[in-house]
Amino acid sequence: MPLDILVGAQGGDEGKGRMVDLLAQKAGFVARYNGGDNAGHTVTVGKQTFKLHLVPSGLIHPHTIGVIGNGVVINPETLMNEIESLSRAGVTVNPQRLRISHAAHLITPGHRALDAAQEAARGRQAIGTTLRGIGPAYADKVTRQGLRVGQMLELPRFEAALKAHLHQVNERLTTIYSAEPLDVPAVTARYLEFAHQMLPYIAEVSHLLTEALRAGQRVLAEGAQGTLLDLDHGTYPFVTSSYPTAAGALLGLGLGVGCVERVVGVTKAFQTRVGAGPFPSELHGELAASLRGTGEHPWDEYGTTTGRPRRVGWLDMVLLRYSARINGLTELALTKLDILTGLDPLRICVAYRENNRQYTELPYGPDDIGAFQPVYEDLPGWRQELWQVRRWEDLPQEARSYILRVEELCGVPVRYVSVGPERDQVIEIG
Repeated sequence: MPLDILVGAQGGDEGKGRMVDLLAQKAGFVARYNGGDNAGHTVTVGKQTFKLHLVPSGLIHPHTIGVIGNGVVINPETLMNEIESLSRAGVTVNPQRLRISHAAHLITPGHRALDAAQEAARGRQAIGTTLRGIGPAYADKVTRQGLRVGQMLELPRFEAALKAHLHQVNERLTTIYSAEPLDVPAVTARYLEFAHQMLPYIAEVSHLLTEALRAGQRVLAEGAQGTLLDLDHGTYPFVTSSYPTAAGALLGLGLGVGCVERVVGVTKAFQTRVGAGPFPSELHGELAASLRGTGEHPWDEYGTTTGRPRRVGWLDMVLLRYSARINGLTELALTKLDILTGLDPLRICVAYRENNRQYTELPYGPDDIGAFQPVYEDLPGWRQELWQVRRWEDLPQEARSYILRVEELCGVPVRYVSVGPERDQVIEIG
């Protein structure tokens, strides 16, 4: 039962979209298992760049069937806009190619309004959410007040539940946050329209994928965000509201543990983060600008969803080892190696130091590492541009040494290395 799980091994934005695109070539199904439209996967095919937030990015391949699992929270407007955008670009998206779990939860304008009001109320303690309503939607799910996709199968029931939800949100907005209430009739009418559009896509995803696996079809589970944003295992409270780790794939798709064959962790050749949270190896100034880029290109370090500049720094092996352990990684995909060209020396954070004590492993997880100082190991850089390289043997010796050192420090083999944004700019090792 060949299930491949692809996870972000850092704090999101690792380049998972292009790795999903690569691995989907051999998959029959590509399934999103967590998050919502706060995640963004970018795939560049020739002159076309696809930025997808809900539709599995592997759906760009004409042979795949896309699945949105029960672990995802869905903004219907974002979903329908993506389907329309992909169709205009020549990608076939219909109920035969895209299936949505009846148990996935819905995001409403009420969730988005609450997200904005709550973040504003936090002031300087703001978490830095994307303001997409993700947290409030998951909160409703946990407190058993959520709206599920399956309710759309009975429109009168869905309409009543939606109105009750909106009236409850309005009470909170006006009494707690002194914010403007939502237009309940207008929102209701819009969401009934979405319900009609989504009806043909609704399915029992767990059964669909289990039968596919039993038949020997390869399923690729596509994670959103990254390990360091996991609700339990990330840099709490600067985390997302779902489980981007490998275990989240089984929960978010309704699959058993016996079907997992590979767990591929995607990591950049350096470290990035969007928004607040601890970042021991963070850089500033010219070095940071070299890693981040100007924002003029899709591959520059600016959030796919938020457009915010990412914080950047040297690769943190303490965190990468932690990610390998939490996810049970079987292999690594190292992205953006080309960005390191021209930097010399290259630094890798191999340990942390605090009060004359040194740590190579996190003593209590990653949520309280702000006081740690990075311990660096320097490696020689290279000047050869890598964009044309397609074979391991053609990489500069210094680049190969860097990859091998990452592999050694992490204890997980590096299987893929990307040297540019195009789908064919990947070196497969072994």
